[in-house]
Amino acid sequence: MDVGAERPWLGRYGAGVPADLGTLPPDVLTAFRGLVAGDSTRDCLRYGDAVLAFGDVDRFSDALAVGLAASGVGPGDRVAVMLQNVPTFPIVTLASWKLGASVVPVNPMYRVAELSHILDDSGACVLITSPDLLVPIVAEAVRDRAIAVVVTDPRDLADGELPVTLRDADAADVPDVPRLLALIEQHDGRRPEPRTPAREDAALLSYTSGTTGPPKGAINSHGNVAASVAIYVAWMDIGPDDVCLGVAPLFHITGSVAHVAISLATGMPLVLAHRFDAAETLALVARHGCTFTVASITVFIALMNVDGVAGADLRGFRKLYSGGAPIAPATVEAFEARFGTYIHSIYGMTETTSPSHAVPLGTRAPVDPGTGALSVGVPVPGTVCRIVGDDGRVLPAGQLGELVTAGPQVVAGYWGEPEGTARAIGPDGIRTGDVGFMDEAGWFFLVDRKKDVIIASGYKVWPREVEDVLYQHPAVREAAVVGVADAYRGETVAAFVSLRAGADATPGELVAFCRERLAAYKAPRSVELRDELPKTASGKILRRSLG
Repeated sequence: MDVGAERPWLGRYGAGVPADLGTLPPDVLTAFRGLVAGDSTRDCLRYGDAVLAFGDVDRFSDALAVGLAASGVGPGDRVAVMLQNVPTFPIVTLASWKLGASVVPVNPMYRVAELSHILDDSGACVLITSPDLLVPIVAEAVRDRAIAVVVTDPRDLADGELPVTLRDADAADVPDVPRLLALIEQHDGRRPEPRTPAREDAALLSYTSGTTGPPKGAINSHGNVAASVAIYVAWMDIGPDDVCLGVAPLFHITGSVAHVAISLATGMPLVLAHRFDAAETLALVARHGCTFTVASITVFIALMNVDGVAGADLRGFRKLYSGGAPIAPATVEAFEARFGTYIHSIYGMTETTSPSHAVPLGTRAPVDPGTGALSVGVPVPGTVCRIVGDDGRVLPAGQLGELVTAGPQVVAGYWGEPEGTARAIGPDGIRTGDVGFMDEAGWFFLVDRKKDVIIASGYKVWPREVEDVLYQHPAVREAAVVGVADAYRGETVAAFVSLRAGADATPGELVAFCRERLAAYKAPRSVELRDELPKTASGKILRRSLG
């Protein structure tokens, strides 16, 4: 077989990046134990004024594991974690893995019904959360359910004041709710029974964002997570001398893998800040010498809107990747003009345990002249991607179809969803639901979600193409395009826009701007200005909430 013809993207790989991963590490926990044995004093977590060494994190997670085991948590159980970006999150993760349990990350912004669905579907036996969520969210969700609750305050392990405003909350008036730090103190110095996860064991039960239906639990195995870590290490040249800015939500697959897992496995310190604040984030980058992060494009847009920060302040912050939502070329150009740093595209799904495509480090992604889309990159090591038609046949370069991805990071299925698994995942990989094409050189371009296409007077309109044009307008901060019912055309194009601070533009001006740059059927018929656009936890603009 001509491997180059079969996988043309290999020609885009940087020096030293392998086509395949070879023998993979068995799991992150084993790698973490090796780091502790080698140098337990190395920085692991930085939070507020606190620095927790690898030995500290190992000891704390051992003690917590003993405490959780005493409450009945054991191999095969699920531990739900409903926290922001706090150091107890990775500690709970390690404690769960040491017991042979899996972690169920839960968005702290969820309300009662959303939380109840995940607790019921996963069958979690314990929920670890923060005091401010106890009443009314958690208390109502766990009512009449056989599930234990443990709380950890965002101030825990901070060693000083946090640079964020916290809501006043206290679990003291809620009976029988143990404190996580109390469990650690009670069992400090004790170790759980040694266990090593099998590759096929569930490390994470990660629920999809629900943009295309009820959230499903993707079973990210220890082998999946280890493969993703190996991909990041090879692709971005990650090592213990790097410093990771933990700006993606840890309860999202990006944060769970590209922040927590990779830091625990490589010895790279992880800098956390509870919740995202743009000005504070830039200060943390300068203070800690952060070199690497993966974040939604909305994070980078927010950083651009912070006044008084020079590019020199971020000169070491070079391994920047953005995924989870379409990226307009104009935004990448504006960020580079401001800070002198290029944002590399990355693409993946919960079901691909983070990355399946990325732009090689130090390489600029091409822009497709036909659609104006910025490439999401090329398939990462060990990953095979194809564009297929509605009949399942592989399409040649340049033709539009659905992306199908296979690789060691792709999950085997969904929790308790054999039919959903059979529909989405087969021997050739996972049907992503994303529409795009591959060019002759192996670059992949995504046009939109398959279900988001707008049919206006029989013509297909991909929202992303219109959004990319809107982002070229200097006043536009964020944009989302959806189809709305139209008695004559069937559907027509509507845009929702938020403006940059201090900028001014009228809906009519934005419509005219698009008409100058798009075919008439693609240009929005209406533009609605909003202060903010609705987003998922990962920063992806939620189109289904608009229109």
